[in-house]
Amino acid sequence: DQLVIETGRTPNKLLADAMAGYVVELTETRQMLNSRYDDLKSGAVQPIDGEAFFESLREREDELLNKQ
Repeated sequence: DQLVIETGRTPNKLLADAMAGYVVELTETRQMLNSRYDDLKSGAVQPIDGEAFFESLREREDELLNKQ
């Protein structure tokens, strides 16, 4: 209701704009995921082990905290 008052647009127009933005964002996300999957499948990039990645983050955080 507040957006209707602030923008002077109808609820249907606001909803249509929101849905259009959602569809665009969803399409872009799907394209990005497809591209990343293709890179992994082709061997252009190598997957990173999740546990090892988070452990390296924890180590870097500890190093930064110890420097202070």
